Order: sequence, then C-alpha cells, then structure tokens
Amino acid sequence: MRQLLALLTVLCLLAWGTPLRAQTSQYQVHAGDQLAVQVYGDSTLTQTVTVLPDGSIEYPLIGQVPVAGLTPVGVENALKHRLTQYVKHPVVTVMIAQQGQPNVLVLGNVKTPGKYTLRSGARLTDAIAAAGGLGEVDGLLPNARVSDGAQQIQTVSLQKLLHDGDTALDLPVQEGTVVYVPGPMQFDVEVVGAVDHPGQIVLNQGDRLSMAIAKAGNSAGAQADLNNIRLVRTLADGKSATYKINLYRALEQGQTNYDVALQKGDVIYVPQASQHNHSGGLTAFLYLLSRIL
Repeated sequence: MRQLLALLTVLCLLAWGTPLRAQTSQYQVHAGDQLAVQVYGDSTLTQTVTVLPDGSIEYPLIGQVPVAGLTPVGVENALKHRLTQYVKHPVVTVMIAQQGQPNVLVLGNVKTPGKYTLRSGARLTDAIAAAGGLGEVDGLLPNARVSDGAQQIQTVSLQKLLHDGDTALDLPVQEGTVVYVPGPMQFDVEVVGAVDHPGQIVLNQGDRLSMAIAKAGNSAGAQADLNNIRLVRTLADGKSATYKINLYRALEQGQTNYDVALQKGDVIYVPQASQHNHSGGLTAFLYLLSRIL
C-alpha cells in the first residue's frame, strides 16, 4: 500500500509540472507568492493560489488560511488540519509555483521617488537602488523608516548600513512596504557685510561657515576679510554670543574644526578687507564654489 501511494505521489507531481522556481525546505512564504497546492484524489481542491497582502490565502471549503512566514511544509500541515473536517485523510503537497515580486513605495530624499516592483527576496538596499540611490546628503546619512504591509515601522541607520557596511540592517521588503528617507533639514542664517548678496541664506543641516559665505557670494569685488569673520549666535538661555573666526587660516591650514557648523538664526558678519589682507586665494576658491551652488 505504501509503495502504491508513493508511486501515485510521483505520478501526480509529474502531471502537475515543474514549478517555475525551486522549492527549498527553509523558504518562508511571502505575500505575492503563488502556491501550487495538490490534494490527491480531489481535482477541485488542486489549484494554484496567490498569497494575499495580509499573508493569507483563500482556499475552497476552508476559507482564509494565514500562511505568511511558514515553509511549504508548514503550509501543507495547515491545510491538512483544516481539510480534515471535509476530506478523509487528505494528502496535501504544496510547492512554490512562483515567488512574489513585491511592490515597494520609496519616498523622501531619493533621486526618483516612486513605486517599484522588486525581485523576490529583495531588501532595503534594493529598494533604495531602484529609486536611483540617495539624494544629496550633508554630513551623516539619515535614518530610514521602513513600514511593512502591516504598518509595523522600523528605523534603520543608513550610515551604519550603507557607509559602515552593517548588512544585518538590510531589512527584507515585501508587498506593500513603504521606505521613507528623510532629507536634510533646512534652516536660514543671515550673512551681512562684504559679500555679493547679503541677506538670508538657506542651508542644509550640517552646512558650515564656508558654505554660507560661498552661497552669499564672495567675488574679488566684495573684498571680504576672511581672517576676521564674526559669528553671532543665540544660546539656549536666550543670550547671544559673538565668536571671531579666522576662516582663511582654518581652511588654508586644514583646521576644519574652525569652519564651524551653523545653526538656525546664526548671523555672520564679513568685514571688508584691508589693503594688506592675504586671503585672496581663498576668496577666489569660495567664489568658484558659489558659482557651482
């Protein structure tokens, strides 16, 4: 009897055909997967079903069955248990006919935000790559927010994942996943004095003093004294503090710690250069940078 049942099993598998993707014992079923379900002796129950976005399948007689996260053998056992009420000693085989290709929405600071169909088994880095990669970032890479189809949200440090290579953070994505990459926070500072365009300047989080002056314009005609810049900043207690910064020396000698990161509300005063000022080379550099921005 066992030999006959084994022979019938082989014949049915051959009749059913080879699935488009090989089944592995460790594969976990995902939304979008197509499952080839074979119930021996009952052709009405032998069919291909698609895993719905909520991780379940709709199956004759037994209705909705949650299968996401189960292996094919686990799905077989779940179906057997449910079918026992309607079929005597059901013999069920489940194969992966086709792995689902998840549709993922990528938003925020990426080059081409939108909805993308990814390969089966895709991960967070695949979603970001499909959207053209990250947009402009000043300083450290941001933390991405990843929401799955069940609205569970996880935060992933892109600095650790993409810069430091921590692949443990490369989360799998599935049907309905939404990836949001925050862009750099923008704020205003005021640049006055010997610059081409004094006034409010819009900066990104992490931008430094040299960037503010470059955006304000620093042509030779401005005659800026970059050795004696004044930075006025409002402190947490509401009081203001004034700092004298030699930006020329800071950049010429590589002392970038003096090229300070700016904050919202900072006021930068650039005095006019005296006849003996020697910051002309840096002035030309910042002017060229202002032409690029």
